[in-house]
Amino acid sequence: MVTHTKEMLDSLTPTEAVKMLKEGNKRFVNNLKINRNLLNQVNETSEGQYPFAFILSCIDSRTSAELIFDQGLGDIFSCRIAGNILNEDILGSMEFACAVSGAKMIMVLGHSECGAIKGACDNVEMGNLTKLLKKIKPSVKICKNKKNHGHFNNFTDMVSEQNVLEVMKKIPKKSKIISKLIKNKKIALVGGMYNVNTGIVEFY
Repeated sequence: MVTHTKEMLDSLTPTEAVKMLKEGNKRFVNNLKINRNLLNQVNETSEGQYPFAFILSCIDSRTSAELIFDQGLGDIFSCRIAGNILNEDILGSMEFACAVSGAKMIMVLGHSECGAIKGACDNVEMGNLTKLLKKIKPSVKICKNKKNHGHFNNFTDMVSEQNVLEVMKKIPKKSKIISKLIKNKKIALVGGMYNVNTGIVEFY
């Protein structure tokens, strides 16, 4: 497996970047991981990095983006926070990843059985966590007005998906830089739900 170079990144389209993540998840699910020499990648990335994607995901220990998309060192920007919520620092990180470093896509990744989402649904209040969970409450409210859980088995997972959709709406609204990149088709913005039971990521 070749470590990404600037030339490879420059020639990559947003559509191809999304396809790379989809193929990586298929490899993960089928236990066909690419054989990487991580120490070689340490050396190859020591003077620069050219990640093709920025992935905003949850801190849940089961949802490491590098693993579930079968990526190596220097391949993706991985940003993790409980409930994959959005704030100004994360937006700034996205702007750096895409406008400065040349990443071709942003993915917002939620997952099933999410503790942060459950906490928001249950109105948990605890220190600084209270403010974080407050960011998920609009998705809880939207889902409470729906008549059924859609294709999900439980209310929490439905809120997880809604939260991904809400974060995706906020990103271009709160960042003129990212909005322009999306408008000019320089980057793709996609969402996803990771199933902790199967390892499969549903893209949308």
